[in-house]
Amino acid sequence: MAFWGRKDKETEPESREKKKKSGPIRRLWQKFRDIDWKNPVNRWKLLFVSLVGCIVVFGGGYGVLQFTNSPSFCSSCHEMQPEYTSFTASAHNQISCVQCHIKSGTVNMLTHKVKSLKEVYYHVTGVPKQIVQTEEEAVSSQNCLQCHSKNRLVTASGDLKVNHKGHIEEGIPCITCHSGVVHAKMASRGINIEEVRGDWTKESAEKLMEEKYLRPNMGTCINCHDQVNNGVKPWKDPAYSVPANAEETEKKVEENQNESAAKATTASTTSTNTTASTETEKTDAATLAEHDQKTQDIILQAIGKEQKDVKVSMSCETCHKKIKVPKSHKVEGWNRNHGTTAIQQLDKCVNCHQDSKWVREIPKEDIMSLLKMKTKIKYVPNLTVVKEQARINKFCSACHSDRPAGHVSSDQWLTAHASKAKTAEQKSECFVCHDNQKPVEGSTTPKAATDVYCQYCHRTGFKSPVNN
Repeated sequence: MAFWGRKDKETEPESREKKKKSGPIRRLWQKFRDIDWKNPVNRWKLLFVSLVGCIVVFGGGYGVLQFTNSPSFCSSCHEMQPEYTSFTASAHNQISCVQCHIKSGTVNMLTHKVKSLKEVYYHVTGVPKQIVQTEEEAVSSQNCLQCHSKNRLVTASGDLKVNHKGHIEEGIPCITCHSGVVHAKMASRGINIEEVRGDWTKESAEKLMEEKYLRPNMGTCINCHDQVNNGVKPWKDPAYSVPANAEETEKKVEENQNESAAKATTASTTSTNTTASTETEKTDAATLAEHDQKTQDIILQAIGKEQKDVKVSMSCETCHKKIKVPKSHKVEGWNRNHGTTAIQQLDKCVNCHQDSKWVREIPKEDIMSLLKMKTKIKYVPNLTVVKEQARINKFCSACHSDRPAGHVSSDQWLTAHASKAKTAEQKSECFVCHDNQKPVEGSTTPKAATDVYCQYCHRTGFKSPVNN
């Protein structure tokens, strides 16, 4: 305190014993009280020290905030390696993390910093198995609109017509459609879990961040539009726009399994359990049949074969500018003869005719398989592959499940179809829709479009061997 000067006191100095009993803080406070505040020099000194203190405190605090806002700070935690690597490989790598993840404003910034203290706790005590964005932490549309205009009608590719303004004014969050724009939907794909965080490198990011995960897929649009047509606004539920938490999902599955096990244990007899199991199988089959029927209905709407009084059109040309029927589809007899083209050009066919691309849910993936996978696999004509695709693809089964016009009536066909299945190639065409033998329950082979199989009638065999 020599900086302030000493004030002469008429009273006697304190004894050594009294000084020993006083703590350092108390002694400092006593010296502060002894300062002559009537002296203007001392007041100026206080002002100067206060000013320096404010600069140090607020300047240092601002510096700390800026540092914690930088992507490099996020990368300092090993558990954030997948998120940071995908960020640096994305089109948004020139902006900071907080520009997306924190709403603008000092209050929001400070509030977020306080809430983020739990991340420090997790880092020290044990990182979660998977980093998943919660409903509270979901990226706000307000943040997106700092850079992007809501008046965009045509997408950058030039193919899609999307009324962004209409969607935003309806209250649909941007991330409902664009959740993968930076991190390639890694949480939904399950490739940012604890065991594989070290596999996220600058070199591997190119394979892991596939284009199809950076932009909305058909399922994103179809799922939402279908619910709107049924009077539901799914985006009203915040959980609709964020990925499911793997740990919470596993916990629910475990709880359901435990509940089922408990019910099975309390069942009075084995026959009761068998009946319950049968009823469960019937329920699963009914659910699958309902799903397949719904998928086919949507497909028929999309290709214009079924018109409904809907709020949002499901027809392809509603959103796509470049949808055109290929010339090859306009030739006479295309419906009867397109199978040959499908065998030769299946990879081109599934660009449009692939119902699995219309599913919103992202399947779980194995990161090692993705890294070993070739960037582009060349399709080689293969009847077996086409056969399998025809059975599992609802675009195919929408028509193949109906009796072909060329089969005429059953009585006529029974006596005439032998000439249609003489060669191995002809037989293989039959097996696209028919099985040779009765399908085995629980088989992994995709179910045929029809339940009619060859040995249903030809129980004693054929005159010549049948090539599957």
